[in-house]
Amino acid sequence: MAASSPAGTAAGASAAGVLAGQVALITGASRGIGLAIARALAADGADLCLAATRADGLARADAELADMPGARHLEVLDVTDRAAVRAAVERTLARFGRIDILVNNAGIHIARGFLDHDPADFQRLLDVNLFGVIHMTQAVLPGMLERGSGRIINIASTAGRWGSRNQAGYNTSKHAVLGLTRCVALEVAARGITVNAICPGFVDTDMLGGIKREYGQMGIDGEAAIGGMLATRVPMGRAMRADEIAGLARYLASPACSGMTGQALTIDGGMLTA
Repeated sequence: MAASSPAGTAAGASAAGVLAGQVALITGASRGIGLAIARALAADGADLCLAATRADGLARADAELADMPGARHLEVLDVTDRAAVRAAVERTLARFGRIDILVNNAGIHIARGFLDHDPADFQRLLDVNLFGVIHMTQAVLPGMLERGSGRIINIASTAGRWGSRNQAGYNTSKHAVLGLTRCVALEVAARGITVNAICPGFVDTDMLGGIKREYGQMGIDGEAAIGGMLATRVPMGRAMRADEIAGLARYLASPACSGMTGQALTIDGGMLTA
């Protein structure tokens, strides 16, 4: 399912910017980090394809971006469905003629002790968090190779850089995303395409609220647990904001970042240095 919106017409809005004439496809774009990245890239002049699993969420995101320049195209999409991914990419190409920036942001979280994880938990996490990235990248990358330019930005996690209690499946999926990022970056580095990952720590989004609820299902006070971790493990003492993650994505998508590839950039309030 697809829909399109015209350029924003708010006073002062202009398509001029470092990404003017470029097209960004963002998964998980209806809220949280994905929506913040959409706003940041639109502010730099990019046209957008917003992809998410729910039409109502996409409609709300489209309305929230109505003040931004550039055109928008909406795709209701399950990134685990390889055929649907390829169809969505084809529709986006039919709409804009190109995809210059791919932001693989769609993801899920499951919190359980390792012995309570069943194989279906691991499979679901890998299907969305890893194979979603694979499907999207394999669908978009050929066009980038043909043009000799492109930016791929994978939203991973600090969970991809270390171990964590009660989220073995999630951490496994994010470790895999970082490995994939490095390997694809090496293969396309000489073809004008960069592939990088962002590793956020705790971010004040709906997912953080979901983690608190999952902790509650394990008999753990989620509010107290997250609050304690922010106080003791994050030197800044707070969760990151979605717009802070978006600022890093904005840099990775920009011409200023043409020499960086295969990197996993951490933004976590100092957590990994504590």
